[in-house]
Amino acid sequence: MLWLLRGAAGIAASVVLLILLFLAVESWPALRQISAERFLADPSWNPGEGMYNLAPMLSGTLYAAGGALLLATPLGIASALFIAFYAPPHGASIYQHLVELLAGIPSVVYGFWGLTTLVPLINQLHPPGASLLAGILVLTLMILPTVALTAHAALLAVPADYLRGAAALGMSRWGMIQGIVLPSAKMGIVAGIILAAGRAIGETMAVLMVTGNVVQHAASLFNPIRTLAANIALEMPYAMGDHRAALFVSGLVLMLFVMALLGLAAWLGPNRDA
Repeated sequence: MLWLLRGAAGIAASVVLLILLFLAVESWPALRQISAERFLADPSWNPGEGMYNLAPMLSGTLYAAGGALLLATPLGIASALFIAFYAPPHGASIYQHLVELLAGIPSVVYGFWGLTTLVPLINQLHPPGASLLAGILVLTLMILPTVALTAHAALLAVPADYLRGAAALGMSRWGMIQGIVLPSAKMGIVAGIILAAGRAIGETMAVLMVTGNVVQHAASLFNPIRTLAANIALEMPYAMGDHRAALFVSGLVLMLFVMALLGLAAWLGPNRDA
C-alpha cells in the first residue's frame, strides 16, 4: 500500500513539474527577446504595438485576491468557530453542509450570478458595476468555504486535554477559544488562508465575467480591472508569436506564485508546532 501512495505522489509531482517546464519552454521566446523590465515598465499592454506591460493586470490580480482574503478570513474563522463551539449539533451539521455546498458550486455559476445580480446592484451605487468590488465579492464567496473548512479542521485537531484543562480552570467559552484554541490552531488556520489565496489568485471565469476586463490600475473599488488569468483566457485563442509567448509568461508568473503559496501552506501545516 505504501508503494502505491508513493507512486501516486510521484506522479502528481511529475505532472506539476511537467506543467512548469511546459510553461517555461513556451515563455522562452518572449523572455529571450523582451527584457524583464519591459513587463513592468512598458507604456501599456498592447502586443500588436510591441508593448507588454503586465503590471496593471498583476495589480488587479493582487487587489482582487487581497480584498477577498480580507473579507473571507474573518467570516471563515467565525463560521468555523460557530460550527465547532456555538451551534447545536444538528444545526452545526446543517451549516457545515451548506459551507461544503458552496465549495462545490462551479466558478461559472458564481460568475453568472455576479454578472446578473451583483453587477447591476453595484451599478446602481456607482457605474459601471463591473468592477474590482464585484470581483472581490464574488471571490469572497468562492474562497470562504476553503477558509472555513480548513479552520474547522484545525480547531478539531486541538487536543481534547487542552479543552478539559481549560474547563477545569473555570475558563469561559470565549476565554478558552481566545486563550487556548486559536493559539493552538493558528498554523492550520494560516495554512488554510494561504490555500484560499492560491485559489483567489488563479480564479479565471468568475472574475472575467464581473470585473469589466479593462487593463488599468484600479484607482477605486468601482473601477474595472483585468486579472492575469482573465487576460490569458481572453487573448490566447487568437494570440501568435511574441503575443502568445507573453501570455505564457503571465501563466508562468501565476504558476510560480501559486506554487509558492501552496508550499508555504504545506510548510506551515495544521500539525506544525507553533
